[in-house]
Amino acid sequence: MSNSDADVVIIGGGAAGIAAANRLRTESVDALLIEARARLGGRAWTVADASGFPLDLGCGWLHSADQNPWTQIAEAQGREINRLLPPWERPSTQLALRGDDLADFWRASRQLRDRAEAIGEDEPDRAAAEYLEPGGRWNPLIDAVSTYYSGAELDRVSARDLARYVDTGVNWRVVEGYGSVIARHGADLRVELGCKVERVDHRGRDLRIETAHGAVTARAVIVTLPSALIAENEDFFWPALPEKTRAAAGLPLGLADKLFLSLSEPEAFEPDSRALGVVNRTATAAYQFRSLGRPLIECYFGGALAAELEAGGEAAFVDFAVAELVELFGAEFARRVAPRGSHAWAADPFARGSYSYALPGRADDRAVLATPVENRIFFAGEACSRTDFSTAHGAFRTGVRAAEEAIEALRRARARAAS
Repeated sequence: MSNSDADVVIIGGGAAGIAAANRLRTESVDALLIEARARLGGRAWTVADASGFPLDLGCGWLHSADQNPWTQIAEAQGREINRLLPPWERPSTQLALRGDDLADFWRASRQLRDRAEAIGEDEPDRAAAEYLEPGGRWNPLIDAVSTYYSGAELDRVSARDLARYVDTGVNWRVVEGYGSVIARHGADLRVELGCKVERVDHRGRDLRIETAHGAVTARAVIVTLPSALIAENEDFFWPALPEKTRAAAGLPLGLADKLFLSLSEPEAFEPDSRALGVVNRTATAAYQFRSLGRPLIECYFGGALAAELEAGGEAAFVDFAVAELVELFGAEFARRVAPRGSHAWAADPFARGSYSYALPGRADDRAVLATPVENRIFFAGEACSRTDFSTAHGAFRTGVRAAEEAIEALRRARARAAS
């Protein structure tokens, strides 16, 4: 390994790892960030399409943007923030979801949230699906929307966890791409890319981090891996940490995949308008037309539908989207679109999904996963956040917290050594 040893090793170069490494640098702590990919950003990833438009294949929205630390970071980098209403707050392009019907859908959606938030902390946690109106007309569509923001259907999602999520309702976009902001924030850090960490050995006085490029020793480690990777690898820690493996298993990664299509004759659609494939089933996609004014359609697929389509590769996503769009806008629409970019996050070996949700009864696993071990193994990532899970700003905040825990642990160790 080209980077030798460090006081703190951060495993994972996504939003949490980058935030942790930057916080450690402000305290002049010798820190090394190790990332398995050949790039920084993790599940935040901006690429350019054939026309040069930046496409966010991972996270794309500054949720709670008025309080989101990435907003300030993006502005400091000179990025352009688009503050217009997001497509889901605009009228739908389809007649099936307008006027009274749209109001009724939002009423039913709010009732689900209200019922979940009314659960007492001493009451049993149940699946969010149990709080739907029995036989409700909009239940399939509410379930479809759950797959976009949780990556899973409501029968798999903890109602308590869902109720704990905090959102200011302000949603903005970075014109140059959210992923590009996050990657740039790590550009000046001490980083080892293309290096998979295989094991954290915590038997000795110092930690031994075994990697594909050799071993590194450290006094502390911050683990920011996606929960799915922790859950599936019981041998990642030696000796094993079964409470961490179990907690991570209670916080699986949901799946939300995107497909970008070019759109000819785009002027037929208002910028940032939207439609849903159908409104009476869960296995449907959401479509955002002319996102940021560009001649593109952003297609969203979630949950079981996304998992099924991943098995068929990008062609399966394209075929599904074109079939729904043709049903909405006529047979001629098929000639107006062509694929411009996608990424299968469940198949990604360094992600295994998009973002975490808690299984019913497992909401408190977030706190378990976030708890330090031996005051030298610390944990961060969106799955460790009680209120900001599934977001890049949740990852950021847990990364800062873990770094501050490591800083305090090192300070105390130095004080003991000096006394």
